Amino acid sequence: MIVQKTILASVLCLSAFATSADVLLIDVINKESINSVTGLLRPSNGQSMDQVTSSFGEPAKTYPTIGEPPITRWNYSKFSVYFEHNLVIHSVVNKPKKAP
Repeated sequence: MIVQKTILASVLCLSAFATSADVLLIDVINKESINSVTGLLRPSNGQSMDQVTSSFGEPAKTYPTIGEPPITRWNYSKFSVYFEHNLVIHSVVNKPKKAP
């Protein structure tokens, strides 16, 4: 009986750890269209290619679509945008180039 209670208590304690989750900073930043660190406006998840072009202009560079589902990358001077089919799935601030 004591062994069963100990096992039950252990399982309940471990399940409490498994059900609690921390919110990662990257998740918070991804939910915002303005990067809180740089203040840079960038596309939001779910925007179409047409909406991105309308808001931010033509990209400086585009890369060929690869994979399945098809993923496309557009580079702008300060950020890059990743699309699945024609919808934004991620946008990231480009790493600043270091002066020589």
